[in-house]
Amino acid sequence: MPDRLDGVPGSAPSTPKPAWYAVPPGRWRDWLTVLHPPYTAWHLSYILIGASMAPRFHLERLVATLIAFGLAVGIGAHGLDELRGRPLKTEIPSPVLASVSVAAICGAVVLGALGTEQVGWGLAVFIVLGVVLVVAYNLELWGGRLHTGTVFALGWGAFPLLTAYYAQATTIRPAAVVGAAFAFGLSSAQRALSTEARDVRRRVVTVDGARTYSDGTRRPISRASLLRPIERGLVALSWSTCLLGVSLVLVRTGH
Repeated sequence: MPDRLDGVPGSAPSTPKPAWYAVPPGRWRDWLTVLHPPYTAWHLSYILIGASMAPRFHLERLVATLIAFGLAVGIGAHGLDELRGRPLKTEIPSPVLASVSVAAICGAVVLGALGTEQVGWGLAVFIVLGVVLVVAYNLELWGGRLHTGTVFALGWGAFPLLTAYYAQATTIRPAAVVGAAFAFGLSSAQRALSTEARDVRRRVVTVDGARTYSDGTRRPISRASLLRPIERGLVALSWSTCLLGVSLVLVRTGH
Protein backbone atom coordinates (compact mmCIF):
# COMPACT_ATOMS: atom_id res chain seq x y z
CA MET A 1 0.00 0.00 0.00
CA PRO A 2 1.26 3.52 -0.69
CA ASP A 3 2.22 5.72 2.23
CA ARG A 4 -0.56 8.33 2.07
CA LEU A 5 0.29 11.84 3.18
CA ASP A 6 -1.80 14.89 3.91
CA GLY A 7 -3.92 16.12 1.04
CA VAL A 8 -4.56 12.63 -0.39
CA PRO A 9 -8.27 11.69 -0.39
CA GLY A 10 -9.12 8.90 2.01
CA SER A 11 -5.90 9.11 3.95
CA ALA A 12 -5.49 9.74 7.66
CA PRO A 13 -4.03 13.14 8.53
CA SER A 14 -0.28 12.87 8.87
CA THR A 15 1.50 16.21 8.89
CA PRO A 16 5.26 15.73 9.23
CA LYS A 17 7.41 18.18 11.08
CA PRO A 18 9.16 20.56 8.66
CA ALA A 19 12.53 19.39 10.04
CA TRP A 20 13.67 16.58 12.30
CA TYR A 21 14.77 19.08 14.96
CA ALA A 22 11.62 21.23 14.85
CA VAL A 23 9.75 21.58 18.15
CA PRO A 24 5.96 21.94 18.52
CA PRO A 25 4.82 25.42 17.46
CA GLY A 26 4.50 28.12 20.08
CA ARG A 27 5.34 31.76 20.71
CA TRP A 28 8.86 31.10 22.00
CA ARG A 29 9.32 27.57 20.68
CA ASP A 30 9.17 28.92 17.12
CA TRP A 31 12.41 30.78 17.79
CA LEU A 32 14.11 27.57 18.89
CA THR A 33 13.10 25.92 15.63
CA VAL A 34 14.33 28.90 13.58
CA LEU A 35 17.74 28.64 15.24
CA HIS A 36 18.25 25.14 13.75
CA PRO A 37 20.11 24.11 16.96
CA PRO A 38 21.97 21.01 15.70
CA TYR A 39 23.02 22.69 12.45
CA THR A 40 24.07 25.90 14.18
CA ALA A 41 26.17 23.91 16.65
CA TRP A 42 27.63 21.96 13.73
CA HIS A 43 28.70 25.12 11.90
CA LEU A 44 30.09 26.70 15.05
CA SER A 45 32.18 23.57 15.54
CA TYR A 46 34.19 24.56 12.47
CA ILE A 47 35.20 27.68 14.39
CA LEU A 48 36.46 25.54 17.26
CA ILE A 49 38.41 23.41 14.81
CA GLY A 50 39.87 26.36 12.90
CA ALA A 51 40.94 28.22 16.05
CA SER A 52 42.51 25.09 17.51
CA MET A 53 44.56 24.53 14.35
CA ALA A 54 46.24 27.95 14.57
CA PRO A 55 49.84 28.17 15.83
CA ARG A 56 48.74 30.69 18.47
CA PHE A 57 45.59 30.26 20.53
CA HIS A 58 43.67 33.12 22.16
CA LEU A 59 40.62 31.97 24.06
CA GLU A 60 39.04 35.43 24.11
CA ARG A 61 39.28 35.67 20.31
CA LEU A 62 37.66 32.26 19.99
CA VAL A 63 34.75 33.31 22.21
CA ALA A 64 34.26 36.52 20.21
CA THR A 65 34.31 34.60 16.93
CA LEU A 66 31.75 32.12 18.26
CA ILE A 67 29.43 34.92 19.35
CA ALA A 68 29.77 36.74 16.03
CA PHE A 69 28.98 33.64 13.98
CA GLY A 70 26.23 32.66 16.40
CA LEU A 71 24.58 36.01 15.72
CA ALA A 72 25.19 36.05 11.96
CA VAL A 73 24.44 32.41 11.18
CA GLY A 74 22.40 31.06 14.07
CA ILE A 75 20.03 34.03 14.19
CA GLY A 76 20.60 36.26 11.16
CA ALA A 77 20.96 33.73 8.35
CA HIS A 78 18.30 31.35 9.65
CA GLY A 79 15.92 34.22 10.32
CA LEU A 80 16.27 35.49 6.76
CA ASP A 81 15.80 31.97 5.45
CA GLU A 82 12.55 31.57 7.38
CA LEU A 83 11.41 35.00 6.23
CA ARG A 84 11.61 33.83 2.64
CA GLY A 85 8.79 31.34 2.20
CA ARG A 86 8.39 30.14 5.82
CA PRO A 87 9.92 26.69 5.23
CA LEU A 88 9.68 25.90 8.97
CA LYS A 89 6.04 27.03 9.19
CA THR A 90 6.64 29.34 12.15
CA GLU A 91 4.22 32.09 13.08
CA ILE A 92 6.76 34.73 14.09
CA PRO A 93 5.54 38.06 12.63
CA SER A 94 7.58 39.00 9.56
CA PRO A 95 8.54 42.48 10.88
CA VAL A 96 9.85 40.90 14.09
CA LEU A 97 11.71 38.18 12.21
CA ALA A 98 13.28 40.72 9.85
CA SER A 99 14.23 43.12 12.64
CA VAL A 100 15.85 40.45 14.79
CA SER A 101 17.74 39.04 11.80
CA VAL A 102 19.10 42.43 10.76
CA ALA A 103 20.00 43.31 14.35
CA ALA A 104 21.86 40.02 14.76
CA ILE A 105 23.85 40.52 11.57
CA CYS A 106 24.67 44.10 12.56
CA GLY A 107 25.76 42.88 15.98
CA ALA A 108 28.12 40.40 14.35
CA VAL A 109 29.56 43.16 12.16
CA VAL A 110 30.14 45.43 15.15
CA LEU A 111 31.83 42.65 17.07
CA GLY A 112 34.03 41.90 14.08
CA ALA A 113 34.91 45.56 13.68
CA LEU A 114 35.99 45.70 17.31
CA GLY A 115 38.13 42.66 16.68
CA THR A 116 40.15 44.44 14.01
CA GLU A 117 41.92 46.34 16.79
CA GLN A 118 43.59 43.10 17.89
CA VAL A 119 43.58 41.03 14.72
CA GLY A 120 44.20 43.76 12.14
CA TRP A 121 42.30 45.15 9.19
CA GLY A 122 42.64 41.93 7.27
CA LEU A 123 39.70 40.75 9.34
CA ALA A 124 37.53 43.30 7.51
CA VAL A 125 37.71 41.14 4.37
CA PHE A 126 36.14 38.25 6.27
CA ILE A 127 33.47 40.54 7.74
CA VAL A 128 32.39 41.88 4.35
CA LEU A 129 32.45 38.45 2.74
CA GLY A 130 30.45 37.01 5.62
CA VAL A 131 27.69 39.60 5.27
CA VAL A 132 27.47 39.02 1.52
CA LEU A 133 27.22 35.27 2.00
CA VAL A 134 24.55 35.46 4.70
CA VAL A 135 22.31 37.93 2.87
CA ALA A 136 22.77 36.73 -0.70
CA TYR A 137 22.48 33.02 0.05
CA ASN A 138 19.47 33.13 2.37
CA LEU A 139 17.49 35.73 0.43
CA GLU A 140 18.51 34.10 -2.88
CA LEU A 141 19.61 37.39 -4.39
CA TRP A 142 20.75 37.70 -8.00
CA GLY A 143 18.31 35.06 -9.09
CA GLY A 144 19.59 32.58 -6.55
CA ARG A 145 22.97 32.26 -8.25
CA LEU A 146 24.69 31.94 -4.88
CA HIS A 147 22.08 29.59 -3.43
CA THR A 148 23.96 26.45 -4.40
CA GLY A 149 25.56 23.49 -2.69
CA THR A 150 29.03 24.76 -3.47
CA VAL A 151 28.38 28.18 -1.96
CA PHE A 152 26.80 26.56 1.10
CA ALA A 153 29.83 24.34 1.65
CA LEU A 154 32.15 27.31 1.23
CA GLY A 155 30.14 29.75 3.31
CA TRP A 156 28.95 27.48 6.12
CA GLY A 157 31.91 25.11 6.24
CA ALA A 158 35.21 26.41 4.86
CA PHE A 159 34.58 30.09 5.67
CA PRO A 160 33.97 29.73 9.45
CA LEU A 161 37.06 27.57 9.81
CA LEU A 162 39.28 29.99 7.88
CA THR A 163 37.87 33.00 9.73
CA ALA A 164 38.53 31.42 13.12
CA TYR A 165 42.04 30.46 12.07
CA TYR A 166 42.78 33.96 10.81
CA ALA A 167 41.41 35.53 13.98
CA GLN A 168 43.99 33.54 15.93
CA ALA A 169 47.00 33.63 13.60
CA THR A 170 46.36 36.81 11.54
CA THR A 171 47.37 34.82 8.47
CA ILE A 172 46.28 31.77 6.47
CA ARG A 173 48.71 28.88 6.23
CA PRO A 174 48.49 25.66 4.18
CA ALA A 175 47.20 23.71 7.19
CA ALA A 176 44.21 26.05 7.36
CA VAL A 177 43.47 25.50 3.67
CA VAL A 178 43.51 21.72 4.16
CA GLY A 179 41.24 22.12 7.19
CA ALA A 180 38.89 24.28 5.13
CA ALA A 181 38.76 21.52 2.50
CA PHE A 182 37.67 19.11 5.25
CA ALA A 183 34.92 21.51 6.34
CA PHE A 184 33.87 22.01 2.71
CA GLY A 185 33.52 18.28 2.16
CA LEU A 186 31.60 17.66 5.36
CA SER A 187 29.27 20.58 4.66
CA SER A 188 28.69 19.27 1.14
CA ALA A 189 27.57 15.98 2.66
CA GLN A 190 25.33 17.85 5.09
CA ARG A 191 23.58 19.78 2.35
CA ALA A 192 23.12 16.72 0.16
CA LEU A 193 21.50 14.80 3.01
CA SER A 194 19.44 17.67 4.40
CA THR A 195 18.15 18.65 0.95
CA GLU A 196 16.84 15.13 0.40
CA ALA A 197 15.30 15.04 3.88
CA ARG A 198 13.57 18.40 3.34
CA ASP A 199 12.21 17.23 0.00
CA VAL A 200 10.67 14.11 1.53
CA ARG A 201 9.28 15.97 4.54
CA ARG A 202 7.92 19.06 2.84
CA ARG A 203 7.09 18.21 -0.76
CA VAL A 204 6.42 14.50 -1.16
CA VAL A 205 2.72 13.65 -1.16
CA THR A 206 2.71 9.90 -1.79
CA VAL A 207 5.36 7.23 -1.30
CA ASP A 208 4.66 3.95 -3.07
CA GLY A 209 6.61 0.78 -3.74
CA ALA A 210 8.76 -1.83 -2.04
CA ARG A 211 12.30 -3.15 -1.91
CA THR A 212 12.67 -6.68 -3.24
CA TYR A 213 15.72 -8.60 -2.00
CA SER A 214 17.56 -11.51 -3.59
CA ASP A 215 15.87 -13.98 -1.23
CA GLY A 216 12.45 -12.76 -2.30
CA THR A 217 11.79 -10.66 0.79
CA ARG A 218 9.82 -7.48 0.16
CA ARG A 219 9.85 -4.44 2.40
CA PRO A 220 7.41 -1.58 1.77
CA ILE A 221 8.93 1.84 1.15
CA SER A 222 7.47 4.63 3.27
CA ARG A 223 8.31 8.20 4.12
CA ALA A 224 9.70 7.01 7.45
CA SER A 225 11.93 4.42 5.79
CA LEU A 226 13.28 7.06 3.40
CA LEU A 227 13.96 9.60 6.14
CA ARG A 228 15.37 7.28 8.82
CA PRO A 229 18.89 6.62 7.43
CA ILE A 230 19.29 10.19 6.15
CA GLU A 231 18.35 11.87 9.38
CA ARG A 232 20.20 9.39 11.57
CA GLY A 233 23.27 10.25 9.54
CA LEU A 234 22.68 13.98 10.04
CA VAL A 235 22.25 13.52 13.79
CA ALA A 236 25.44 11.49 14.06
CA LEU A 237 27.45 13.93 11.95
CA SER A 238 26.21 16.96 13.91
CA TRP A 239 27.10 15.72 17.38
CA SER A 240 30.34 14.03 16.34
CA THR A 241 31.59 17.24 14.66
CA CYS A 242 30.73 19.17 17.82
CA LEU A 243 32.67 16.69 19.93
CA LEU A 244 35.67 16.98 17.61
CA GLY A 245 35.67 20.77 17.96
CA VAL A 246 35.33 20.69 21.75
CA SER A 247 38.06 18.07 22.11
CA LEU A 248 40.51 20.16 20.09
CA VAL A 249 39.81 23.23 22.23
CA LEU A 250 40.35 21.18 25.37
CA VAL A 251 43.72 20.11 23.99
CA ARG A 252 44.73 23.70 23.32
CA THR A 253 43.63 24.84 26.77
CA GLY A 254 45.55 22.07 28.50
CA HIS A 255 42.61 19.94 29.60
